[in-house]
Amino acid sequence: MGLAPPVAAATRKTVLRVIFISLLLDLISFTFILPLFPNLLEFYRNVEADADAAAAPSKTILSSILGYLNAYKAAFARPIDSRYDIVLLGGALGSLFSILQAIASPVIGHLSDRFGRRNALLASMAGNIVSVLLWVVAVDFRTFLASRIVGGLSEGNVQLATAIATDISDADTRGSTMALIGACFSISFTFGPALGAWLSSIGTVAANPFATAAGVSLFLIVTETVYLYLYLPETLPSMVNKPAEVTSSSSATATAAPVQRTNSHFLLNFVHMTFLLFFSGMEFSLPFMTYDLFGYSSANNGRLLGYVGLVASILQGGVTRRLPPLLSVRIGVVSCVVAFALLARASTVPALYVAATCLATTSATVVMGLNALSSFEAAEGERGGKLGILRSWGQLGRGLGPLLFTSVYWWAGREVAYGMGAVGISVVSLLTLFGLKTPPGSAVKVRVKANGRGGDKKEL
Repeated sequence: MGLAPPVAAATRKTVLRVIFISLLLDLISFTFILPLFPNLLEFYRNVEADADAAAAPSKTILSSILGYLNAYKAAFARPIDSRYDIVLLGGALGSLFSILQAIASPVIGHLSDRFGRRNALLASMAGNIVSVLLWVVAVDFRTFLASRIVGGLSEGNVQLATAIATDISDADTRGSTMALIGACFSISFTFGPALGAWLSSIGTVAANPFATAAGVSLFLIVTETVYLYLYLPETLPSMVNKPAEVTSSSSATATAAPVQRTNSHFLLNFVHMTFLLFFSGMEFSLPFMTYDLFGYSSANNGRLLGYVGLVASILQGGVTRRLPPLLSVRIGVVSCVVAFALLARASTVPALYVAATCLATTSATVVMGLNALSSFEAAEGERGGKLGILRSWGQLGRGLGPLLFTSVYWWAGREVAYGMGAVGISVVSLLTLFGLKTPPGSAVKVRVKANGRGGDKKEL
């Protein structure tokens, strides 16, 4: 299959700027709610308790969910403190969001291959606006749950930004372009949660004390949508490069031409899912561990996560973007094994921060590297769908990981849970070291001196 003509440098620069600004707005808005979950859910539980006190008790969605969670807690060999009720509920909602993403991501990806990245992204933004608008007016848990469901089914910004990045990059620039998307994550997760927590302290609507944070989130999403509508061009190669006289049948034939693959998409998807299964479980359990061992408050955990985000940002800006994708993935999963081993035995704050540094390395490398590898294994007309399926597998792991990992944590203790995590990530490491191969197009070109003259050499 012939490659699409290279994208002009000016066009690439423009699209990268639009992707970076829009994704930053989107992820900052998305992270507002993360530190608010405990207080949000406690607020809705108290609202229902007050309503039941004033009237005959009734069966609500929230009371039913809490009943199931209490039954789940009762199955553990050792008791779970009631303070974890809200945390378990937050984890259940997080899992619901991820599972909905697993369902929606392939659909969004295939739609972007058929109707264009721009149209698919604007449609996704419309769903995001509805989701955040529901949060603004959510004075009860039912409306808030509807907000999360709509958001889970419509959120496609990250995968579409990744698809757009592959559309406008070639083999030499793919890694640095993916690192730019990763930097958006790190920056957003460094500052977004703190900003969301501060906004939640500003009361504007008595019936919804989180309306200020939700309102600013809505403003950012609407601003992002308008910005994309005005400045994002279409990047899907089949729509941008197709001459007017080419018929739809010949275009379809070109799109359907086979592509030579180095790695199977099944293996890439399986690695992604298995990695996130263990990594997301660790992420979710980390605040419990720091509370139990060091008495950490939300502010302490916020500083820890901010440190992880800052280190990840520095690595993505200075290191990851220069690495071949497969080497980036291998470094990340090995760092994750070290982090799990440290967390299983950590008894001091310095040891905790050494593990956090390893986790920052993992955050800066693995997922973006797998996205880059998947894009090299996909033809131009199927990248959106393949990246959507990759994200779907990952979201499935992210949805199941917290529930499974915390179950082991409470049943068998911290050492066993993190020890099993280290074993699981070790299996992922073996798959990346001996199962995955370097696609020819992902080699990094470096300038070397040969016999006193400059020359290009490919370094894998």
